[in-house]
Amino acid sequence: MRPSLTLLGTDLVRRILAEARDLLDTIGLDIHNPAVQDMLLAEGARVDPSTARVRLGAALLDRALASAPRTFRLHDALGRETHHFGSGTVSFTPGSAAINVLDGETGAIRAPLTADYVRYAKVVGGLRHIASQSTAFIPADVPSAVSDSYRLFLSLLYGEKPIVTGAFTIEAFEVMRDLLVIVRGSEAALRERPLAVFSCCPTAPLKWSDVTSQNVVDCARSGIPVEFISMPLAGFMSPVTIVGSLVQQTAETLSGLVISQVASPGAPILWGGSPAIFDIRYETTPMGAVETMMIDCAFTEIGHSLGLPTQAYMGLSDAKALDAQAGLESGLGVVLAALSGVDNVSGPGMLDFESCYSLEKLVVDHEICGMAQRLIRGIEPRDDFPARPLFEELIREKHLLIAKHTRRHLRDEIAFPGPVIDRANQARWADEGRLTLGARARREVERLVAAWEPPRLGDDVKAQLDRRMASAARRAGMDALPKRDA
Repeated sequence: MRPSLTLLGTDLVRRILAEARDLLDTIGLDIHNPAVQDMLLAEGARVDPSTARVRLGAALLDRALASAPRTFRLHDALGRETHHFGSGTVSFTPGSAAINVLDGETGAIRAPLTADYVRYAKVVGGLRHIASQSTAFIPADVPSAVSDSYRLFLSLLYGEKPIVTGAFTIEAFEVMRDLLVIVRGSEAALRERPLAVFSCCPTAPLKWSDVTSQNVVDCARSGIPVEFISMPLAGFMSPVTIVGSLVQQTAETLSGLVISQVASPGAPILWGGSPAIFDIRYETTPMGAVETMMIDCAFTEIGHSLGLPTQAYMGLSDAKALDAQAGLESGLGVVLAALSGVDNVSGPGMLDFESCYSLEKLVVDHEICGMAQRLIRGIEPRDDFPARPLFEELIREKHLLIAKHTRRHLRDEIAFPGPVIDRANQARWADEGRLTLGARARREVERLVAAWEPPRLGDDVKAQLDRRMASAARRAGMDALPKRDA
């Protein structure tokens, strides 16, 4: 029996969906991309002449919902299936697009460089509870015009896991698609075995920018899955109530789904978001607030009610260091996400309102993810009935350490964490150096970096990636890409 969490219930989900659909049909959307607007109008959308807002009626919404796939699969760089979204499996992905890193040696928050990204990619490759990479932070040693494609380039060179990423400009999409095609071998092969998911973010409230709406269309037509990241801010850019914010998040996500399905019926999508409350005391958007997590769990419930695979930003913290607050907020978020059945949980490794990345936090969060995955496997009998023979053996032998029952079920029943988690007694802990959590995490990061093995891509593929990225960098004014290790 798998444990689960329900916050809304059928009647409230139905009401939220009805209100969201009404918003799209009456207030409509502000779409800043004329081509996307024309595409929607050709399929039955309407424009309010007084506001120029695009209205989506029931028939268009229903057609889009009917064509959106209920499941899709993701594959690694070698073409092996890694994810079956919509199958009920919960997967974890590092958070994305931080502008800073927490230096593990100095404790300082600073701008990230290529070397930091290479270390990150190496660490992610060794974390078995983290199913995919993300383009986690933005290296500051390349121009902003190529910072999105450059992150993807480094991820492909240094890791085999699939990637959650996103384009910052319309022009960058072509470069990023080319990089993915190079690894997969052809556009048809990429469509058949997707290697990446692109995050596409509507702007609150009820708005699509020129760039993000075009990204949705380009991904749909290229067969690249999209996760919609609606970001209502309760009490600021959305109603202060959780239900009000959910109505807005639902409307914005439905609108993205319509854009993708009109562009290419059957395009794979994840129903997702990164909402937050707004803390008026500090003018911040706390990802570690329980209300933020409740909105995430609730919109997941709405997505599942539509039969769609889901994504949510959870397992993050607003702390500025790897401290008790970081553990408290991240642990609660990961567990709630797992109990809610979020298909793809984005967030491990993130601090400071999604703006800072920490490798040390990532390896700690990895252990939290493993514990959450064990939790949702639930409890089941394992040769426990009849119980009498096992207890007769216990009475006779005085222990069950080497019993057949123990040896048969130990690894399936008990999840043993890695060296980041301290389970030693006090004497052994003292003998091993009295290491703090931070020290153990730093040591584990170094171990994973040292144990990294290069992805099994052919030399010709790596050379093509280099040439394509170098070409884009030259157009952005760079003479050469930053130095990185071999």
